[in-house]
Amino acid sequence: MRISFKTLTLSGLLLALPVLAFAQGRPGASNQPPTAVIVTPGGGAQFDAGADIAIEADAHDSDGRISRVDFYQGTTLLGRVSKAPWRLVWRGVPAGEYSLTVVATDNAKATGRSAPVVITVNAKTDTTPPSVPTGLAPNGQTTSSISLSWNASSDEAGGSGVAGYDVFRDGVKVASPASTGYTDSGLSADTAYSYAVRARDHAGNTSALSPAISVRTARAGGDSGEPARVVGYFTQWGIYTQGYRVKDLDSSGAASRLTHLIYAFGNVRDNRCELGVLKATNPDTGEGGDAYADYSRTYSAAESVDGKGDVWNQPLRGHWNQLKKLKARHPHLKVMISLGGWTWSRGFAEAARPENREAFVASCIDAYIHGNLPLFDHAGGPGAAAGVFDGFDIDWEYPAACGLSCGSAEDSANFTALLAEFRRQLDAVRPGLLLSAAVGAGIDKIRVTDPGQYQQHVDFINLMSYDFHGSWESRTNFHSALFDSPNDPSTGDAKLYNSNDAVEALLARGVPAAKLNLGVASYGRGWTEVKNINNGLYQNGKPAPGSLGSGVESYRVLAARNAPRFVDPYSRASWTYDGKTFWSFDDPQTLAEKTTYARVQGLGGVFLWDFSGDDAAGSLITAISDGLR
Repeated sequence: MRISFKTLTLSGLLLALPVLAFAQGRPGASNQPPTAVIVTPGGGAQFDAGADIAIEADAHDSDGRISRVDFYQGTTLLGRVSKAPWRLVWRGVPAGEYSLTVVATDNAKATGRSAPVVITVNAKTDTTPPSVPTGLAPNGQTTSSISLSWNASSDEAGGSGVAGYDVFRDGVKVASPASTGYTDSGLSADTAYSYAVRARDHAGNTSALSPAISVRTARAGGDSGEPARVVGYFTQWGIYTQGYRVKDLDSSGAASRLTHLIYAFGNVRDNRCELGVLKATNPDTGEGGDAYADYSRTYSAAESVDGKGDVWNQPLRGHWNQLKKLKARHPHLKVMISLGGWTWSRGFAEAARPENREAFVASCIDAYIHGNLPLFDHAGGPGAAAGVFDGFDIDWEYPAACGLSCGSAEDSANFTALLAEFRRQLDAVRPGLLLSAAVGAGIDKIRVTDPGQYQQHVDFINLMSYDFHGSWESRTNFHSALFDSPNDPSTGDAKLYNSNDAVEALLARGVPAAKLNLGVASYGRGWTEVKNINNGLYQNGKPAPGSLGSGVESYRVLAARNAPRFVDPYSRASWTYDGKTFWSFDDPQTLAEKTTYARVQGLGGVFLWDFSGDDAAGSLITAISDGLR
């Protein structure tokens, strides 16, 4: 409301005062907090130990809407629900007395807490042990560790439920994991060990020991008997930015050198694996998808791996049909789907919560393992993509840390639990399906998760040991250094931004070396207008123009420029500098050193991000493959 004080008379002012008071009072009205009440269970309710307890709440807001309801046991957050019905299942509750509350939050961030509801969970008389674990077998060996897995045990109907397992080495209990896998470390090289495992339930009953197996660690100076992993990522969008097709992997000879190919990416949206979408990626919301490139695009005979063109209405076309053909030509090759990545990781935090993760994982397995695709452009349908993918790569950027969005402390435990749920459901489909995790190499990303715990659920870990520095910084530096340098002016955590410090951090936290794949990149990071001091190293500049974005260029383009090349004696990183423009990138010479490092450290392999930046001869993949022999 506006008042002209130039024309307002005294009588007019008196008449206007009530209106002014009304107009000024409305914006100042305070937001009323929401109300919340626990509907079930009621106060005094009793349950048996190991029960799954459904907690239902009612929440209202008189002047807005409810945005979420948090469920608590005492001060412990059990879970969060972001839309009605406000219901959460607390699973496998042990004996004890518990005080339950819920906290409702409205759209103005006001909160209202319910009155507490006290329940009792009674210890149950359970004298029947769970079944004996079956299928105990080794998953891999190094000179100092042995990884084991086995099939899940079951408990009697109405029993207290399986709580975990006890692992025995040479008759002595060495671990009590909750999941069906364990890595025993600190062992002697070339030594045989006997292992057996038993199950325990929540009542403390234990099964008999499984039949023992004998497993020998690898010889010192030798190998584990398994070939080193040569892994590469194939990007969905590479066909647009680089004109790169699956056929190029075959014609360059790269496919014959690979052990694993990982397709990037699948989107994580609304607590499920989202497919069948054709929409530009929105980095602010995580929306986006390219079903056309995935399984709809029709390939001509000239573009196809096997020289046979697609039929317009066949259920599987696009990249995924080409991958299926590539597997037929190279039966040793395993193909995995990577979920998330830089722009599609926003959905992980919600999907990994206890109330969502089981259904989320099931949706991913239904789509990518069973191959049930949404219909899109006369493609897709039940089983259309069956046989394409052999497992998942989880690229959450980043749990409990910041990527495009920042996580929270609860992400750390949820990340481990999400990997455990993927492992459980994959094993239930069939043995041998693969699971890996792509993890940040900065110490700030490593310290906020629990590598020693989550590693037991994965077959390998892809350490993203690149992008340590880039043109988002004003000073030139190496984006994929192998070691640290005393001359690096970085401070704080950035002093540890190099491959070796990342590897050491993971090893110190209990990750077996054989589970680690060292990451290298097929692109460089660059600056221009860099002063000719120290050949441009550690000097100020601004982002150099690049075909892949500001300050980013592919190896194939950079290698063809033949600019003067330099090598840092400490970090063993190379760069080029032409008197004005500085580029940091890996080439076959640096990869020879990195593969040597991987062999000496006993790492499981090396991976390349991504194929499309390599040259037509596949020089980078060749250098990785040859270096790991």
